[in-house]
Amino acid sequence: MCALRHLSRAPGRRREGSLTLGTSAVCVFPGQGAQRVGMGRDLAESFACARVVFEEVDERLGFGLSRLCFEGPSDKLALTEHAQPAILAASIAAYRVLQETIGLAPLAVAGHSLGEWSALVAAKVLDLGDAAHGVRERGRLMQRAVPVGLGAMAALFGGELADVEALCAEAADGEVVTPANLNGGGQIVVAGHAGAVDRVIAAAGTRRLRAQKLPVSAPFHCALMQPAADGLGPVLDAIRFAEPALPVVTSVEARRIASAREVPGLLQRQVTAPVRWEETVRALGAFGAQVAVEVGPGRTLAGLMKRILPELSCIPAGDAEGVEKVRGAFA
Repeated sequence: MCALRHLSRAPGRRREGSLTLGTSAVCVFPGQGAQRVGMGRDLAESFACARVVFEEVDERLGFGLSRLCFEGPSDKLALTEHAQPAILAASIAAYRVLQETIGLAPLAVAGHSLGEWSALVAAKVLDLGDAAHGVRERGRLMQRAVPVGLGAMAALFGGELADVEALCAEAADGEVVTPANLNGGGQIVVAGHAGAVDRVIAAAGTRRLRAQKLPVSAPFHCALMQPAADGLGPVLDAIRFAEPALPVVTSVEARRIASAREVPGLLQRQVTAPVRWEETVRALGAFGAQVAVEVGPGRTLAGLMKRILPELSCIPAGDAEGVEKVRGAFA
């Protein structure tokens, strides 16, 4: 159980007329890029259930990932094979604190890319240790798929998907460059060969788009990641998947996962498929939630959700302060 240093409210209790966590919330989990040195530290220091999460991940991975999360260095934390299990651990630590202190019981969950693994742990489809091992291998495979410097990603702002697809087709010139993250609110990320991405950036102005190259180590969610998807297959074969304890919306197809049987295939396809985040958020909105909670480090998803579904407020809850804000929303 959590030590209630910050939160003394018993699960499920509420004041008359307040929102209820069991019938009003959906949860979203962040992906790679959300990592920061210090993430999860305040939760682990204050709540026993958060400490247990980091201890379990450390044990499964065989090294002190928690120390890397809490103390850095940032360049080592940013390595894909470290960042992915680190974000997973920090996200599930926050989720467990919300569960055990204020009775969070979401209507549905979803995650952005890597965050889908966190959502599956929250829904009890995946064991935490299995997920930590899986995403570490996923990170290693993704980094090895394309040598550093040969791939790139860029964010485009202000256009529709058709505009970006046409721009990618013109800029490809025999190389790979395709939409990778359909983030909504006029933001689409492209990925592929570095030269092709540079050509997309150079030509963006001709379609009245603003472009920004992203500081990433590999071109995620495009065909260049196929070797990583192939390598992930045996990793997934060794993992047991349980039936979802609550609805999970997959960003691969922007729909509710029907059964545990389809999860391995979705996770494998996710490596090369675009993240259909705008559609995923709209699918979450259909559950009738009154608030969303971004469970994990950062607040990127809260910003995206504000542009996609402004009527559904999203509270970032990756640290003790965020957990308090969630509690206040349901006080």
